[in-house]
Amino acid sequence: MKGSSFWGATLGKMENPEKEVVMPTGKVKFFDEEKGFGFIASDEGQEVFLHISALLDGVTQVTPGTRVEFGIVDGKKGAQALSVRVLEAPPSLVKMSRKPADEMSVIVEDLIRLLDNISGGLKRGKQPETAQSQKIATLLRKLADELDA
Repeated sequence: MKGSSFWGATLGKMENPEKEVVMPTGKVKFFDEEKGFGFIASDEGQEVFLHISALLDGVTQVTPGTRVEFGIVDGKKGAQALSVRVLEAPPSLVKMSRKPADEMSVIVEDLIRLLDNISGGLKRGKQPETAQSQKIATLLRKLADELDA
């Protein structure tokens, strides 16, 4: 084997690299985090099985509507996604319906006043009334939901 033909062929490949491989894209159709699988509807119309182990970059779940890029392999039961990379997450409905910051500040200030009232009783060893406790717990949950968008 002549060295020049090997190196010439290798050098030729480096100078004229093959076209970039285009990965299929699509949207997550369904994903069950507990079961660890779901399906992708590819842009070509193919339904592709998605296992949690195929998600990249530390992603542990995806929601329906998430745009992804992936490889495909023929699995035991059909097309299966490999190396799934999130391209674009769907817009969060929670973020879209989030209250403006000035309204949130009023809610937080009111909640602080309620908590201050309870705090005084707790320091004296008195638990709040059940109705008052439930009201504050409900407010805290709603505030947490609003902040956790």
